[in-house]
Amino acid sequence: MAARLIALLVAWAALPALAFDHAHGAWDALLKRHVAVLQEGRASQLRYAALAQERAALQAYLATLSAVSRAEFDAWPKNERQAFLINAYNAFTAEKILTRYPDIRSIWDFGKIFGNPFKDAFFTLLGQRMTLDGIEHDTLRKPGAYDDPRIHYAVNCAAVGCPMLREEAYVAARLEAQLGEQERRFLTDRTRNRFRDGRLEVSKIFDWFKEDFAPREQYFARRASLLGYPGGAVPVTFLDYDWSLNDSPSSSPR
Repeated sequence: MAARLIALLVAWAALPALAFDHAHGAWDALLKRHVAVLQEGRASQLRYAALAQERAALQAYLATLSAVSRAEFDAWPKNERQAFLINAYNAFTAEKILTRYPDIRSIWDFGKIFGNPFKDAFFTLLGQRMTLDGIEHDTLRKPGAYDDPRIHYAVNCAAVGCPMLREEAYVAARLEAQLGEQERRFLTDRTRNRFRDGRLEVSKIFDWFKEDFAPREQYFARRASLLGYPGGAVPVTFLDYDWSLNDSPSSSPR
């Protein structure tokens, strides 16, 4: 009996650690249940009240993200790393909102100087305390790392003015198609980007992150059909950004 027990213990110790789920199944299931898609697929709201009822499942998923070491992450292919970071940003943002929900109207209710939600190291990722800005600006936007402006259409800051929270998790095998669709959805959303009275009226994202879309005029010209303008050089103005919470009233207690 003792020899058999020892053999079982040795075999158990030799088993590899459970592999990370690159399908992000737990997060995918939550998104599919709680994201309400609007405006023919161009916008969305999150049912925070319903998500709050499954907060334990969200936190369990976040724990799997936090368990990934830097060495493990660095060994993954580029698309797996990029999908991981985008999902982490969106999931930790949702968790941040739930820490105050339903007594919150905007993510800026946490504060812009003290308590700034984007600079608050409120979670662990890749073996260190991390911020949302750390994921977006220091990692996803780091020159030479991913060099893909479409990440701005994928990360969601829990605001109405932000490109929509996708109704599924990002996954490496379909990342190119997912990012392409997010770009089309955002650029064809006339509440955020439009051609009117001879000028382009576009989201402040194109002002705040102009270097990511440079040369910006060429970026717009190549996507003229999506933006709904004839192309060429036209005046550009930037629309006000709506920072109100992207909460779905269908399940909100308010």
